[in-house]
Amino acid sequence: MLTIDIKQENGHDILLLQGEVDASNSVILDEAITRAVDNGSSSILIDGRGLEYISSAGLGVFMSYLEDFQEKEIELKIYALSERVYEVFRILGLDQLMKIYPDKKTALNS
Repeated sequence: MLTIDIKQENGHDILLLQGEVDASNSVILDEAITRAVDNGSSSILIDGRGLEYISSAGLGVFMSYLEDFQEKEIELKIYALSERVYEVFRILGLDQLMKIYPDKKTALNS
């Protein structure tokens, strides 16, 4: 199960993920990111504190936006991932393609 709370903070859209992102619910993540973009966000932060698991489908959602965000100069930052979830990003080399931070403060100050 996945829930996403979206809040605005100092010009950033912060998506707080709770639960697991897999093939059955990755569309929820996709829709939340799309909504932020459609609302004109230039900075999207993914709060991963409550993210327990992410499948390749979930990672694919983030991957699908990389080029688009670069063209539109939209910043995507992910922070506070558990060691286990971060390891999935790292093994696939996604930590080289995406900005991943240990905590919110570091993400906001970068």
